[in-house]
Amino acid sequence: MRLPRRVGDAAELRKSLKPLLEKRRRARINESLSQLKGLVLPLLGAETSRYSKLEKADILEMTVRFLQEQPASPYPTAAPGSLDSYLEGYQACLERLARVLPACSVLEPAVSARLLEHLRQRTVRGGSPSQTPTPAPAPAPSPQVPPPGSPGLWRPW
Repeated sequence: MRLPRRVGDAAELRKSLKPLLEKRRRARINESLSQLKGLVLPLLGAETSRYSKLEKADILEMTVRFLQEQPASPYPTAAPGSLDSYLEGYQACLERLARVLPACSVLEPAVSARLLEHLRQRTVRGGSPSQTPTPAPAPAPSPQVPPPGSPGLWRPW
């Protein structure tokens, strides 16, 4: 008859943990509301000291009102500087590629130079590569690859 005892122990454990979990949940809610109050009041131009004792419902209502007054963005998922950030990242990758590609001899120097020039032209136009498709130049014929096991080409496998 041990089975009922285990079920009872689990139920008792849940009963004892429930108030603790509820206390933690309420503390998280209160902390978030406090942070929300600190963020919204300055944006509304209200003095924080004047509104030191706001009810939770007041904080939520002020936040909803503030968000409703914000102009709708035509691109709600895009952050204000996301295109700038994208271009900065693209340029940083291009600069790194320009340093690494010639040194690693994966491509022929002429192909490497054409690839870098193509990527630079995409940056000059100001668009992301997916926005302005252009046909890629035909690849140059690749040299014959030595057979596996030859000493000229190291392979990790």
